[in-house]
Amino acid sequence: MGFKQFSLRIISRTILAMVSLLLLSLLLSQPGYHAATILLTALLIAQLYELIRYVNKTNGELVRFFEAARHADYSQRFDLSELGTGFDELGKAFGDILERLQQARNQKEETLRHLKAVVEHVPVPLISLVSTEKNTHNKLTLWNNSARRLFGTHSVTKLSDLDKFHPDFSSRLVSLTPGERSLITIKIDDTPHQLSISATAITIGQQQELLISLQDIQSELDAAQLSAWQDLVRVLTHEIMNSITPVASLAKTAVDLVDDVAKQVTNQPELVEELNDVTDAVNTVARRSDGLMQFVTSYRRLTRLPPPNKQTIKLSEFFDNVERLACQHWSSKGIQYQFSVIPTSLTLTADADMLEQVLINLLQNAEHAVAETKQAQITVTANLNARGRVLIEVSDNGCGINEEVAEKIFVPFFTTKREGSGVGLALTRQIMLAHGGFISLANNSDLGCTFNLTF
Repeated sequence: MGFKQFSLRIISRTILAMVSLLLLSLLLSQPGYHAATILLTALLIAQLYELIRYVNKTNGELVRFFEAARHADYSQRFDLSELGTGFDELGKAFGDILERLQQARNQKEETLRHLKAVVEHVPVPLISLVSTEKNTHNKLTLWNNSARRLFGTHSVTKLSDLDKFHPDFSSRLVSLTPGERSLITIKIDDTPHQLSISATAITIGQQQELLISLQDIQSELDAAQLSAWQDLVRVLTHEIMNSITPVASLAKTAVDLVDDVAKQVTNQPELVEELNDVTDAVNTVARRSDGLMQFVTSYRRLTRLPPPNKQTIKLSEFFDNVERLACQHWSSKGIQYQFSVIPTSLTLTADADMLEQVLINLLQNAEHAVAETKQAQITVTANLNARGRVLIEVSDNGCGINEEVAEKIFVPFFTTKREGSGVGLALTRQIMLAHGGFISLANNSDLGCTFNLTF
């Protein structure tokens, strides 16, 4: 009905303009009607102007509606009551369409924000490599907080930036086949990370994207390895103790029996001499049995480590105590040493007794390493690393450790010392894992090596 009224208004205005034009033609053909001709001309111009304005008003509102829809300007309002009662419905329709478009857009934005929040909080680091027809994997994107936290303060914006963590890191990622899983060990801020990497291919238009997950399984591997060693040590110590205990007991019993017999045959020198040989032999067996039992008992510590009793430790005071326990005799051996904490107020939440044992083990190893070094020097420092974690370094200028040995020093039973048990560094590693940290070894650029304790 409203559109009919619009048509009728257009027709009526057109007819009135035509009538005015016809009358103006008649007046122009008759002399003496100058005033009427002028008035009629003005009226005709006004009618034409009103007709054009009326039509343009509707067209303008349509253009404004489409422009609002195209540019997502949902603040526009359409009041077409001036065009007639029927145009109120058209204005309401325009407003309803824009409102629905706004609702649809808001819903998509909420869905997008939800997806971004889910991706952002995924515990596995996610990165993507984008390739086009002209360039291959020329753009790298870190998709979530886990990925940014993995690389820390390092700027990673392109593929080549990954090579500073491992020489083959970028090439390994590019060569990944979708669905393939691979392992790679990288080092970030002197911290080793064992990554399980897998890829998924995504194609959008002419653009191909490789979505890669970088799952850090270092802690899981350490825990699994530690559990395996504990199970092995537990079985071995149980079986060895079951075998050695009766041997030690029987050896001691045999010594007592031989002594009793020797007292009764003192008048037979030859027999007494033979009994003495038997006593020496049995005593040797007893001593070896006791030694083996103590040796096995030391390994039981690897399987019976209690949970750490964590407390806040002021490292400057803690280092003073460790220095008194482990370093008092170094001056007489010509070993120079230094303890430093930066800042001096640095604290650590840990089990003081366990940490004390760790540092004493490392300091004893450092003392052995510099035994044949002139101007021997050992330093212990504590500070915050680039990731804000407490780092304790025990460094010496000794003979260093070759790569083959360095790979095995934290393995239980492994030792390079003649009288070593292979327990110290294995126990140190277990204590660090119990604190949620790790221990690593690096050879110095000049002499010696450095043990890093990262908490």
